[in-house]
Amino acid sequence: MAEILEERPAEGVALLRINRPEVLNALSMSVRAMLAEFLSKLDADPEVRAIVITGDEKAFAAGADLVELKKRTVHDTTFRSSRVAWEAMEACRKPIIAAVNGFALGGGCELALHCDIIVAGEGAKFGLPEVKVGIMPGAGGTQRLLRAAGKFQAMRYLLTGDMIPALTAREMGLVSEVVPDGEVLGHALKIAGKIAALPPLSVDAIKEVVNLGADAPLEVALILERKAFQLLFATEDRDEGISAFLEKRKPVFKGR
Repeated sequence: MAEILEERPAEGVALLRINRPEVLNALSMSVRAMLAEFLSKLDADPEVRAIVITGDEKAFAAGADLVELKKRTVHDTTFRSSRVAWEAMEACRKPIIAAVNGFALGGGCELALHCDIIVAGEGAKFGLPEVKVGIMPGAGGTQRLLRAAGKFQAMRYLLTGDMIPALTAREMGLVSEVVPDGEVLGHALKIAGKIAALPPLSVDAIKEVVNLGADAPLEVALILERKAFQLLFATEDRDEGISAFLEKRKPVFKGR
């Protein structure tokens, strides 16, 4: 069976399921390459306005494939090729929602951290345990956890490799919402559906400004926001949104 399954559960929404249950959805090189391919395709598809990534009830993704990592050497070319999925996620203009049940460890935690929204089940567990096998996070885990949770929480879990329960992750600012385990995917799809019904140019501008502004000085970030705000006044969706509100009808946004 395919290691990643694509579904279209609702208008404007794409769902990607990591499908390696026999290894708790470990992120092999082939899975990373397929993720990159799917994300690049969905980003270019005008019919897709939001993307949900999930695994199964036992694991979102339980890290990298250690069998593959065992074979790597310091000069291995796979270090470069392993970046392909993360670069595709960073380049994706569509909002990406992680629907997390079970384990999100190592590369699986980093996969969730690359998303824009994280919905976790009550029994979900996050973690970056690479230190326990003599390495460290290498796909943004140290820096994304630092930016999400702050230095002292990040150090607490990076240096011990301990797992982070879902409720603790939410308290740390690592997770958007925690819901009952059986409601995770449905809730993530509901959020995706809400986003898909909104004007895509506005959604795209918000995502871009938040991501670019996060590491910029406040003055620069505010300039980015003002410019993006001003440009949206040239869109048809701006006219449609305001007209629909004043006329008390449902808007129809076309991304123009």
